[in-house]
Amino acid sequence: MIAAPELPSDFPFPQDTDTRFSSDTDFSEEPDGRTAVTVSLAAKGKGGKKGKKPAGEKGKGAKGTGRLNGHHQENGMENMMLFEVVKLGRSAMQSVVDDWIESYKTDRDVALLDLINFFIQCSGCKGVVSGEMFRNMQNSEIIRRMTEEFDEDSGDYPLTIAGPQWKRFKTSFCEFIAVLVRQCQYSIIYDEYMMDTVISLLTGLSDSQVRAFRHTSTLAAMKLMTALVNVALNLSINMDNTQRQYESERNKIVAKRANDRLELLLQKRKELQENQDEIENMMNAIFKGVFVHRYRDSIAEIRAICIEEIGVWMKLYSDAFLNDSYLKYVGWTMHDKQGEVRLKCLTALQGLYYNRELNTRLELFTSRFKDRIVSMTLDKEYDVAVQAIKLLTLVLHSTDEVLSPEDCESVYHLVYSAHRPVAIAAGEFLFKKLFSQREPEEEGAPKRRGRQSPNANLIKTTVFFFLESELHEHAAYLVDSLWECGAELLKDWECMTSLLLDDPLPGEEALTDRQETALIEIMLCTVRQAAECHPPVGRGTGKRVMTAKEKKTQLDDRTRITELFAVSLPPLLAKYAMDSEKVTNLLQLPQFFDLEIYTTGRLEKHLESLLRQVREIVEKHTDTDVLEVCSKTYHALCNEEFTIFNRVDIARSQLLDEQVDKFNRLLEDFLQEGEEVDEDDTYQILSTLKRITAFHNAHDLSQWDLFTSNFKLLNTGIENGDMPEQIVIQSLQCTHYVILWNLAKLSEGSSRKEDMVTLRKQMRAFCLMCQRYLTNVNTAVKEQAFTILCDVLLIFSHQMVSGGREHLEPLVYSPEDSLQVELLSFILNHVFIDQDEETNSTDGQQDDEAGKIEALHKRRNLLAAYCKLIIYCVVEMKTGADIFKQYMRYYNDYGDIIKETMSKTRQIDKIQCAKTLILSLQQLFNEMLSELGHGFDRSSSSFCGIKELARRFSLTFGLDQVKTRDAIAMLHKDGIEFAFKEPSPQGEGNPPLHLAFLDILSEFSSKLMRQDKRTVHMYLERFMTFQMALQREDCWLPLISYRNSLQAGGDDDTMSVMSGYSSRGSSVRSKKAKPTRKLPEGILYGTGTLITLPTFFESSSSSEVWQQSLQTPVMMPSPHLTSTAMREPKRGRDDSYMGTPQHIQTPMDYNRRGTGLMEEDEEPIVEDVMMSSEGRLDDLNEGMDFDTMDIDLPPSKNRRERSELKPDYFDPASIMDESVLGVSMF
Repeated sequence: MIAAPELPSDFPFPQDTDTRFSSDTDFSEEPDGRTAVTVSLAAKGKGGKKGKKPAGEKGKGAKGTGRLNGHHQENGMENMMLFEVVKLGRSAMQSVVDDWIESYKTDRDVALLDLINFFIQCSGCKGVVSGEMFRNMQNSEIIRRMTEEFDEDSGDYPLTIAGPQWKRFKTSFCEFIAVLVRQCQYSIIYDEYMMDTVISLLTGLSDSQVRAFRHTSTLAAMKLMTALVNVALNLSINMDNTQRQYESERNKIVAKRANDRLELLLQKRKELQENQDEIENMMNAIFKGVFVHRYRDSIAEIRAICIEEIGVWMKLYSDAFLNDSYLKYVGWTMHDKQGEVRLKCLTALQGLYYNRELNTRLELFTSRFKDRIVSMTLDKEYDVAVQAIKLLTLVLHSTDEVLSPEDCESVYHLVYSAHRPVAIAAGEFLFKKLFSQREPEEEGAPKRRGRQSPNANLIKTTVFFFLESELHEHAAYLVDSLWECGAELLKDWECMTSLLLDDPLPGEEALTDRQETALIEIMLCTVRQAAECHPPVGRGTGKRVMTAKEKKTQLDDRTRITELFAVSLPPLLAKYAMDSEKVTNLLQLPQFFDLEIYTTGRLEKHLESLLRQVREIVEKHTDTDVLEVCSKTYHALCNEEFTIFNRVDIARSQLLDEQVDKFNRLLEDFLQEGEEVDEDDTYQILSTLKRITAFHNAHDLSQWDLFTSNFKLLNTGIENGDMPEQIVIQSLQCTHYVILWNLAKLSEGSSRKEDMVTLRKQMRAFCLMCQRYLTNVNTAVKEQAFTILCDVLLIFSHQMVSGGREHLEPLVYSPEDSLQVELLSFILNHVFIDQDEETNSTDGQQDDEAGKIEALHKRRNLLAAYCKLIIYCVVEMKTGADIFKQYMRYYNDYGDIIKETMSKTRQIDKIQCAKTLILSLQQLFNEMLSELGHGFDRSSSSFCGIKELARRFSLTFGLDQVKTRDAIAMLHKDGIEFAFKEPSPQGEGNPPLHLAFLDILSEFSSKLMRQDKRTVHMYLERFMTFQMALQREDCWLPLISYRNSLQAGGDDDTMSVMSGYSSRGSSVRSKKAKPTRKLPEGILYGTGTLITLPTFFESSSSSEVWQQSLQTPVMMPSPHLTSTAMREPKRGRDDSYMGTPQHIQTPMDYNRRGTGLMEEDEEPIVEDVMMSSEGRLDDLNEGMDFDTMDIDLPPSKNRRERSELKPDYFDPASIMDESVLGVSMF
């Protein structure tokens, strides 16, 4: 196929092109000195035959002039002016068409030639059809000539050029065709000349292999067809009117019958019938010549145009087009591979199903393609899925019998979709299906409210649906899906509270406990949606600016919420006081109150009732969720901006005074009793501590000095070792809150030195206490101590003095080496374990899937807490080696966390990160040697696993070799030193003990720049003896392969070092790049600083520090090769994990750049969506007429036979495998 050319922003006039002039071309001078071209034209019909001119029309020769937009134009300029006028779109289109019609009446050949060149120019072709070509050439020859004059340098043409002007051009182009047919519908289109020529030209262009011709002509032909459909529709209406008048006149008695009028009506009907036959033939020509071939074109835009227009025809003229013969094209195309085309199919069908009068004609289509439409609700293109759901909603609106319960259920669950437009469309479908049957209200009768309102049954239905969906945690998603179509129902909070508080009516079934719980959850979600006015987490694209109307609605809703629930919330809490789940949801309602209404609405007594109920709930419950929501409720009500603050603050202080006094009293007795503590005392102190801890999370309790009492409790637990685990966990958490609140007060700036010293002592003592609890026998206690310890170390690290908080520098705390070792040991022993080991180590936790997922989630949180210490340089970066070496082994569980940690550490210090990566490989290598011995097989799974890990590490460095140059060089240096560090235990002449490590190191050779490969090779030769270079035994293969990897690519590597500095954001390699000049080993680095890379390797001893200059930080000495923490031995661990995983060896996309994460190390993503292009309908042929039909308007005899259009020059079989008569084309 010829590539579609690109058009310049402005098209030249004909005299600027290479026009071939015929012998009868007349050159005349225009007033401005330019040469005007006028060509001699002859009348031409379809297929090159001359057409007959209608009576009254004069044929003119070469020197006829045209008229456009009220101005006379020379022939050679008029076609360009027509294109320019349509392109600019400044003139009224009707006046442009009227000028062309006037020109056509003056000389139809000249005007028609202008129209032909208009279509050519609209395609972006620079060629011009001359009079000689028009007179002597067939359409195929003209199109071939125009194809030769196409500019092939670009693929753009007017319909595809970006910019507002060209977007308007498409609209103007379509409008021009519609107005042209409308203005010519009474005479010119029936002259057997204009329409024949235009249809023949557009059919030929639509068969062209040039995309621009095919696209433009198809659009023009389809719009022309749409205009003809309008004409045919008007003719049909006129014929019906004429026939009705004729029948009325003929039925009169003979004395009153007007024979002259009957003859006139009969003549008029005959004329209308002939015109209808003409239009029918024209439409058949366009449909068979263009649509039948182009609706399966290889270009999606062309297919979309065809489907969009056939939908218009069926909607406009349903009597002629709305039948299975035309609907089948839309049904077939619903399997198209492009979402744009599938979308046009659905929008076309929506226009048909919207009209209920057309439902009977759609029955066969609906039964045959219903399953396909239902499946498209899961389309991978969200826009298509939305329109498919909307189409099913229209189908549901027209008839209830079509969709089966299974079809409806497939749409119901989409209300929980994370994509909001899909969920809203599904919510509308659900609302129409379940909630459209409302109880009619009698006129004049008082409006029923509460439990007796019409919404009561609908709210119950919502609850039933929510429970049956079995997605109880997604009530917010359900409410958001129904919000746009059912906000009135969902805001009927009075009915909801009545259903919860009032007794059921006689004969009415009461709600069950489960249903009441669901109703309360839904009610809370509706209140939150009304008060916050944004979708739930995971559905919104960010906060949007609310309109004034939305803000007013939000304020009104908050007022209604406060006025209603301020009164009804206390009795609801009293009724469900002992139900933790219900109370937890109900107590969240005050967070959305407008607290000013308590004062303005004289609702203080209800506030007192609310505070009393919350206090009772705190005293009755020990569940953490309930206590935390009570704490948040007090926090929401304790707002100093409102007058109710003092009242709420007093109630809160009284409650906390009682709880703290009770805790101190119980603690004193608890510590005195020692080992004689009974279960009741343990329960009392635990429940009180839980309440204090929950409130300390949101409220400052510093005035009660809780640190001393909790520290005593923790210290007793260490000394005795038999403290209940929940007491220790709550005490650790409470002490943590004490320290954070003290730090928050000091951060405000107004701090005393005594407070600073006190907090420093408390913090260090607490860290030591947490460190001691890391060795506790109880796993839950150890996990709590570890998590809190990581948080405290991160908060009190050197980062805390940033942002103008230098006065906090005395509080900075860096962990000692022993603490770092203990933290890492905890991670290795409690995170990097099998699921079976976790189950055994947690005293038989749940074996179900939910329990396993929860345990994995805990371990991920522990690992993330430690990795943050590495990222923020709280612990040494080299400790990350023990984490990084687990990357392959635990990829599925922690791969994303480890990858992100590697990325962040590389951003902090590229070279130290590289040293950490090579250290992790060295540790794995040493572990393998200790397990397999010195004579291990390099094809073993353990060695291959280490090598695969090295390959993964190599991919994380990306493609910019300049950025990672120093890090990669340092990595090779450390690797070479490690390989030659230990001599062979068998004496001289044998390979060093770690020589096989070079095989692993070779995975990083591709990341070296060409100059650096030579430098690293020179450094390698310092460790080699002359005899080593001559060895060829198998044991020396790692050395041979590593040397070859350093020598490979030296000649053909066209990597330009300087290109990395000139264009960091672009690819460093280009297929069209010129061979770069070979740079010397000393290259410019950074801002003009000369760095000679061989000087990095000047040290002959592996223990010396690799010296660098300027921007390159000083390197650390080579670290020890053993693990930075001693790990507990594993029980029954299978080490076959080192085998190379098969599912990760996927081709890497080297054109993709990462944004902060590793660029290349990605797992293949499998979309869990339905590929709608793969759908097939096996029984599509059954009951369908697959023959290409004639457009069948009301029956009549054709006045004359018309020749068929020329065959299809562009064979669709070359781009489509299946025939138009097949079941599915795409």
